[in-house]
This record gives sequence, structure tokens and C-alpha cells, in this order.
Amino acid sequence: MKTILHVDMDAFYASVEQRDDPALRGKPVIVGGPSRRGVVLAASYEVRPLGVRSAMPMAEALRRAPNAIVAAPRHCRYAEVSEEVFAIFRRYTPLVEPLSLDEAFLDVTASSALFGDGESIARVIKKAISAELGLTASAGVAPSKFVAKIASDLRKPDGLVVVRPDDVAEFLRPLPIERMWGVGPKTAKQMHAMGVHTLGDLACASTARLERIAGKSGLRTIELARGEDDRDVVPDAMARSIGAEVTYEEDITGMDAVGRTLLEHSARVARRLVRAELWARTVEVKVKYSDFAVRVRSTTLPETVQDTDSIHHAAIECLARVPLERRRVRLTGVSVSHLEAGPPPPSLFPDALSEKRRALEQVTARIAERYGDERAVTRASLVRGRH
Repeated sequence: MKTILHVDMDAFYASVEQRDDPALRGKPVIVGGPSRRGVVLAASYEVRPLGVRSAMPMAEALRRAPNAIVAAPRHCRYAEVSEEVFAIFRRYTPLVEPLSLDEAFLDVTASSALFGDGESIARVIKKAISAELGLTASAGVAPSKFVAKIASDLRKPDGLVVVRPDDVAEFLRPLPIERMWGVGPKTAKQMHAMGVHTLGDLACASTARLERIAGKSGLRTIELARGEDDRDVVPDAMARSIGAEVTYEEDITGMDAVGRTLLEHSARVARRLVRAELWARTVEVKVKYSDFAVRVRSTTLPETVQDTDSIHHAAIECLARVPLERRRVRLTGVSVSHLEAGPPPPSLFPDALSEKRRALEQVTARIAERYGDERAVTRASLVRGRH
């Protein structure tokens, strides 16, 4: 029987801001852009009783918590602290599967001889994070990934929930259907309408009826509700995509203005690729109009890229296929996918310009990481565009 941990940092971005700035400790902190049309990236536990949550529109968050302190996100800093957190995880098992900067699955089945059972390992990891990093984490311990992830979320912050193999069915049975992976508000409403209110109800549901709501994933959803999950922890699973996007305080219009935003996004994406030592083959552009309609265009390149200019050139090609005439734009984004570890194989005829771009990207990424600010180095055209 496997022993799986799901460890999730508590209000990670906000907690890092409070730790790094003593003036923020104990204060209601919201991490996000200054634009009221942006979204909340993280909310400290001091502000959550007011109903502020991650992914909430910033305007709504500030309406609920007008006295909250808004901290601009420092992605380089969060990545740096994340590396320290994951270094602690790997002291106890090499089987660590990152889900994001602040959470991961750990398979500690083979670690018991050295460190004790799953609960003991979870406690020592939590203690190390607190003592060494000044942060808190919540953990779930269970025989499967699905149950461990649900367990880690039940007693936040600084929680620890252990689900023994024989207790899985009883643990899952009373939980609301909204706890199920992949069940959003719309699907939950449909399930409630068919009398499925808890995971116990879901475990007994008709596969045929559920597939009318959830499609082919209906059977898998029922299996998970029964606690049937044999997925392995995949060490150092590679990110599927890396992206950057911004919602603007005021709508922007025209190819020049939108194209300039894509340059800034491309630079942020490139720095993240460099830090992760990844290369991308597909570039995607997202544009949301003022009426909330969304257009997404993508292109797949002949070879993988990692630098700002290559990503931006591909993004502009995508943008040319997005209708902009007489349209106001409230959000733009750039993302890359089909990621690979390591650069493309050497060419018989090296491209000097490409090599120069790669070297420049390495330098700018190091400067941004050193100063904990993604805008520590920026393009002259972007500086001009802000004035």
C-alpha cells in the first residue's frame, strides 16, 4: 500500500510577503496587480474572513476589504522560496511531483525505514518549513493522491489530516460534491439537481446519468469518489505550459498597443523558461475584448525557443490573426507549451543571432533573480510605452 503526502503551502505568496516585510505581519494582505480590473493572486488569512479569495476580481476584493494592503507580486522571489521548500521535500524522498510553486505530491512509501510512517514524515516536513523558512504548510497523508490532496485542504492553515487505508470510504462519504476534482459551480449545480450532494452520493451514482453531465470522465469521477486512485507520483513532472497575462485598468486598442503588451509578456515567459531550464515549441496568444469575448491563436515553431524575441515574434504572428479593428481589449496574454528540457540539438550552421539572444536571456534572467524583480531589466520600447 502506498503512502502519499500532499503538501500545500498556506497562502504562499501572501505569506512570503508578510515574512519578508515585518510591517505586513498580522495585517490583511492581498497579492495582485494594482489594477482594480486585475485578479487576486493570493490573500492572507487575515483578509479571508472578509470573503477575499484567490482568483477574485481585485475590485471585488477591495470592496470587501477596503483597508487591505495590496502587494505587487514578486514572481522571482516566490520561485526562489519555492526551491527552498522543495529542497526540504527531497530530504525525505526523491519521489516529489510538483503541482505548482507551492504544492506537491510526495511518495514516502519507501521512506518509512529511515523516517517513520507518513504522519511522522509530514510532521517533520512541516516543522522544517516553519523553523527554516518561517512559513507554514498544510499536509494530507493518504494511500492515494486524490485523497491526500483533499485531506491537505481540510484544516488550513498549518493543518495535518491523516487518512488510513481502511478509513478512505468513510472519510470521503460525507464530503460535499464541490470537493471533487474537476467539479466546478456549473457541474455541481447539475449534480445537485440529480440528487448528488456528497462524494458518497457520487460513489453510488449511475455512470450513464453522470456521463450526460461530465462526459467520458463520468466513470473516472465515480471511481475517485470511491477512493479508487492508483496514479503514481511522477518525480519532477514537467510543467505543461508557462504563461503571463494582464488585465488592464483601461481598455487598450490597436495593433501597436496590444503588440507592446505581448513583448512584456514574452519577456516574463522567457525568464521563467530560463529559470526552469525549459524550451518551448508552441506559442499561444490570448486576447479578451471589453465584452469578455476571448480569442486564442497559437503557432508551433520548427524548433524550440527560450528567448524573448523569438517568443514575441511568434506572438505577433498569432496576433495578426486576431480581429482588433474597432475592438477594445481588456486582457492580453502569452503562453508557451510543448516544453522540453534542454536546448535544441546543435546545428551544422549555427545561427549567431539566436545564440546572442540566448546569451542575453540568460543574463537578464540572472539580474531579475538577483533583485527579485522581473522588471529589473526591461526593453527600452516598453519603458517608452509607459510614458
